[in-house]
Amino acid sequence: MDPMTVKFALPEDSSLGLRDQICEMVSSAINARALSPDKRMPSCRELADQLGVSRNTVYSAYSRLTDLGLLVVRNRSGYFVNPIALSVAPDAEKTAPDDGLADTPAPVTLDPLGMVPVDNPLDWTTFPYPFVYNQIDPALFPIDSWRECTRLALRSTKMPAWLDDSVESDSVQLSRQLRQRLLISRGIYASEDEVLITLGAQNALFIIGTAFAQKNKRIAIEDPGFHYGRNALQLAGNRLVAVPVDDEGLIVSAIPDDCQLVFTTPSHQFPTMVTMSQQRRKHVLDAAVAQDFLVIEDDYEAEMNYFNSRSRSLRSQDSNGRVIYVGSLSKTISPGIRLGFMVAHRDIITQARIVRGAMFRHPPTIIQEVVALFFQLGHYDSHLRNIERRYKRRWHAMNDAITKHLHMLERTPTRGGTSFWLTGPENFDATELGERLRKRGVLIDIGETFYMNKNKRSFRLGFAFVPLRKLEDGIKIIADEVKQLL
Repeated sequence: MDPMTVKFALPEDSSLGLRDQICEMVSSAINARALSPDKRMPSCRELADQLGVSRNTVYSAYSRLTDLGLLVVRNRSGYFVNPIALSVAPDAEKTAPDDGLADTPAPVTLDPLGMVPVDNPLDWTTFPYPFVYNQIDPALFPIDSWRECTRLALRSTKMPAWLDDSVESDSVQLSRQLRQRLLISRGIYASEDEVLITLGAQNALFIIGTAFAQKNKRIAIEDPGFHYGRNALQLAGNRLVAVPVDDEGLIVSAIPDDCQLVFTTPSHQFPTMVTMSQQRRKHVLDAAVAQDFLVIEDDYEAEMNYFNSRSRSLRSQDSNGRVIYVGSLSKTISPGIRLGFMVAHRDIITQARIVRGAMFRHPPTIIQEVVALFFQLGHYDSHLRNIERRYKRRWHAMNDAITKHLHMLERTPTRGGTSFWLTGPENFDATELGERLRKRGVLIDIGETFYMNKNKRSFRLGFAFVPLRKLEDGIKIIADEVKQLL
């Protein structure tokens, strides 16, 4: 094995002898987890040459470290870090020496971006009741099917499809699968030059926002709405205007006349989960022509309709090329894959492809090829049926528990999706509720973050990650805190 690449240096101004200085140096590196047990330590001669000491001094230090259990000797291989020593070593972040920069002011002053940060803790999976959205149950992921697709994508005959730089192009296979299997189920017929692969829906919105920012006209967004999408459009340099929603979705009559784009989530409004009525959909399309704006349709959770047939997408009813359709595979396959897509007029896609190319050229082609096989071999359809069945059971359990224990709150009408939107009476503070629940092991999405015009009365409960058997117990805890607040 190759010697460790870590460059050692003896402590400065140490009162210890050379042997003990080497012991201190190596033990500190072990505590900082800078040494790996699977790589050989430098030999006595190598370390002696590096430090400018005798070989016997290094040998004596190594022997002492071996006696202390920090190093082990492997026959004819040399010295290695004892894995047991690493297992009991404190985290490197906690033992890292102070470099003097911790309290040093930044060399520049950055103005606040005015965007909504991700608020959920990194250890959200350790909470007993994580009713947070956009987190799916990993037990539902078809790991064996995914492994098969990965193996097939890595075959030598497949390597040219993903090994080379694709410049600004996409996987031909994935584009075909999306058009022939997914889009057609939404009534959308698109050619290859009308589809662009993105790193999720949020990335698609940033690309669209960048492509249209130079027009310097406003973008209307739902309020409450998709706050990460709001971040993306705002960061791209656009001026945003809030449009309220009701039980039928976006209120079209509230859209200002000077907008170039209108963003909406008609299948399941984000975050209230209401489905836009067909009459309202027609109203949106008519207004797009009359007021000369384009519609960004984020077809959010269109697959998760448990009782009614899917509503027709706006794109499938658009006869004027005014709808830019945005989709994501995060909720149906996995958030970690980070793949999405957009469908629009070929001229818009051409411009969007240039914008994407300036950002990162294209999403990883190997992931695109694996997902294409996932569709092609039927795994996507099978997986979708499985999660629809599981989520439908959880939806019923949540609906019953909310009806039983949270009847004092207002609930928006919904017949699908993977969350519920609840609103308290005047002066109810859902932000305070979230803080109190976190102390009891319950996470919720507070509604304040979804509004441009601030509102603290609402919160969202996502149930995709919480096991079926724990749903009602979690709702009982929420109900207890709600009653105390009321």
